[in-house]
Amino acid sequence: MSEFRRNDYDVTNTVQVSSTAAVGAAVRNLFQDAWPGDSFDRLAMAFDDFGKLFTGRMPGYHGVDTVYHDRQHTLDVTLAAARLLVSYEKSADQAQRLGAERATITLVSALFHDAGYIRESDDTHANNGAEFTLFHVTRSARFLARYLPRIGMDAWTPVATRLVHFTGYELKPSEIQLPDVRDRRLGAILGTADLIAQMADRCYLEKCRDRLYPEFVLGGVAAATDSDGALQIRYSSGVDLLRHTPQFVRETRAQRLDDEFGQAYRYLEPLFGGKNPYLEAIDRNIGYLNRVLRGERWPMLRRKPPLFTAGADPLPQVRGLMLDRLKSLWD
Repeated sequence: MSEFRRNDYDVTNTVQVSSTAAVGAAVRNLFQDAWPGDSFDRLAMAFDDFGKLFTGRMPGYHGVDTVYHDRQHTLDVTLAAARLLVSYEKSADQAQRLGAERATITLVSALFHDAGYIRESDDTHANNGAEFTLFHVTRSARFLARYLPRIGMDAWTPVATRLVHFTGYELKPSEIQLPDVRDRRLGAILGTADLIAQMADRCYLEKCRDRLYPEFVLGGVAAATDSDGALQIRYSSGVDLLRHTPQFVRETRAQRLDDEFGQAYRYLEPLFGGKNPYLEAIDRNIGYLNRVLRGERWPMLRRKPPLFTAGADPLPQVRGLMLDRLKSLWD
C-alpha cells in the first residue's frame, strides 16, 4: 500500500474509486468470495448502466453535473456498501445472513442512490442537478422503479425504492416501511455506506467548501426564503459550512450512524482485523479541520481533487449559477 493516499482512491488506497471498472472488479471479488455459487451478472449489468447514466450515454438523461455528488462519490459508496455486506455476511449466524439476492439489490440501490440528481431530458426548468437536492431521493426511487425490470429484479422494487431513503432526509428511518428485519439491516448498511464513504474521502474538507456549498445554494439548503418571504441563511459561504462540519459529523455519528443505523459501521471490523479504516479517516479529517478552525488557517486546505462528471469541467458554470441564485435571494 502506498504511504500517501491518492485523492481518488478509497480509504485503503488500493481501489481507484473514480473508475467504474476498478470498483466493479473490487465488488465482484468481494461478492464472489461471500457468495461463490451466485451469479454476478445482474450487478455487472448495473455497473455498465451506471457508467452510461453518469456519463450521459443513457438515452433520456443528461449525465451527472453535480460537483460534489459526482461519479466518484457513488462508486466510493458502492464499494463501502459491498464491504459492509460481505463482512457482515461472513461473520453472521446462518439464520441472520442476508443472502446474495439481498446483497445484489442493496448494491444496485447503492449504484443509483443519487440517480435523482441527474437531469432527465424533459427537466428543462433545471440548469443543474443540485436543484433537486431536497427531493433527489424520491427521484432516485422513481429511477429504480423504472430500471429494475431491465435487470430482472422488478420483484424487489418495493424494497429498493425504500432502501434509497436511508441515504437521505426526506423520510426518517422510522418512517420507512420495511417490515422484514433483514431489509431494515440493508437500509442501515446503505445509509451507513453513504455517510462514511463521503466523510472519509481524502478531500472531504475541500469538497465541502468548494463543491457541496454551491450544491446547497442551488438546492435551497444554504439559504432560502421562508413562508413570510424573509431570507433564512443556514450557511453563508463554503468556509461557514466547514465551521459547522465538526458539529454535523458529531451529530451524524450519534443520531444516524449509532442510533438510527445501529452502529452498522462495526460490520466492517472482521474484514479489517478489528479496525475500521473509514472511521479512522473521518477522525483524521475532523482533527485536521479543527486545527484549521483554531487558527483560521484556511490555506491549509489546498488539495485539488479531480472531478468526475459528464462534462469536462462544470465548476465554473455551477459557481455562476450559485452567484445568480444568491443574487436573486438578496434582490
